[in-house]
Amino acid sequence: EVQLVESGGGLAQAGGSLRLSCAASGFTSDDYAIGWFRQVPGKEREGVSCISSRGDNTYYADSVKGRFTISSNNAKKTVYLQMNSLKPEDTAVYYCVADYLKCPEVSILWYAHWGQGTQVTVSS
Repeated sequence: EVQLVESGGGLAQAGGSLRLSCAASGFTSDDYAIGWFRQVPGKEREGVSCISSRGDNTYYADSVKGRFTISSNNAKKTVYLQMNSLKPEDTAVYYCVADYLKCPEVSILWYAHWGQGTQVTVSS
């Protein structure tokens, strides 16, 4: 069973940075994608970014393009989301998700495996 464990959320000031980590395990194939979506209470989930297992394909939502960077360390089966130039509107619970799907061909919101989520709060 695929398991995802996030870490790295917290509080940052506007303009600051945070890095989220997602440690993944349990894949039965080498062909998968890992991504992040975020959720604010009362609002729709937003797919933020994804990366293919080989690291050759990535996707970024327009709202984070140029500010967030997704990367992976395949040896550690860990994916990172470096978030720079944070804005108050980035405040949300961020979920690491994964599936045997192709990034970015399939919406991140359809990924079947979720982590527990980590809170990111950006103060103005």
